[in-house]
Amino acid sequence: MTSFHITELKNFMGKLLGTDCFDSFLLAEASISTFAEFTIDGHINPDFYTKEEREDPEVCPWDLAAWSTVRPLCFDIIKGRRSPSRFKFVLHLRPDFIPGVLKGADPSLTPGQVRALVLTVRYDGNGASIVTGTAFSSFVMDKTLDVQWDKTMRQFLTRKGISYREA
Repeated sequence: MTSFHITELKNFMGKLLGTDCFDSFLLAEASISTFAEFTIDGHINPDFYTKEEREDPEVCPWDLAAWSTVRPLCFDIIKGRRSPSRFKFVLHLRPDFIPGVLKGADPSLTPGQVRALVLTVRYDGNGASIVTGTAFSSFVMDKTLDVQWDKTMRQFLTRKGISYREA
């Protein structure tokens, strides 16, 4: 687990909310505090879809909502003359990207053992930070995936032009 303090807030916010920069992630949860508190549960509501839609991998490929789908809604809540008091987004890397991250970790780990590679994005009114995390389906003593996930995020942030310092 590593904490990245964002050093160029305006650039970061533009990429997070205004571009496809983070569209390889799914939204687990969001909370945004402006004139009111807004909470979004990113878990897909299967009752919303027909049986056929639920079984169609094009319609419901994951258990969580794609960030690309929810991002415009979050942007609409946040935009305006005043900055939000705070927000928190819990993002999970899409499952189809997990095998790529696993390549640098313990070779005995399988994608099925990884429940989530997590980014928690926080803004507190003054600055933003990103904290990495891993979640497994069962107990794993090996920490190479944690190290690899942190390394992958350093590379991702640098490649996307997002300035940070590790906190």
